[in-house]
Amino acid sequence: MVPPAIASILRNAHTVAVLGAHFEAQRPAFYVPDYLHDSGYTILPVNGTLVGRTLWGAPVMGSLTELTAPVDVVDVFRRAEALPAHVDEILAMKPLPKVVWFQSGVRNDAVARTLEAAGITVVQDRCMLADHRAL
Repeated sequence: MVPPAIASILRNAHTVAVLGAHFEAQRPAFYVPDYLHDSGYTILPVNGTLVGRTLWGAPVMGSLTELTAPVDVVDVFRRAEALPAHVDEILAMKPLPKVVWFQSGVRNDAVARTLEAAGITVVQDRCMLADHRAL
């Protein structure tokens, strides 16, 4: 069962920035956003090592601050210990994303508190693909 707050996020989000997006089909950072793209979401890939590539019809950006379109959800495919390095980048986004989603296995309560203090909803240790399929 998908909690109502998660269901609301999934139903109301249209644009998802994928921090740590990847091109290898067997990696979650590819197949989760690929599923979301096929389900109608606009996917904006972000990965500093893949700049110059195109994924899901969009150029890969080097950082979240390079995105020009408003983002509903930042879906994070980074290890928990790497998250503090992205806080300033997330908070510099204009406008701020409504939601930052840490994928399954990723939890960082300190980062979550900082983002929530800025008015951003944080989802930790959940998979957007699994929750979307369960709706």
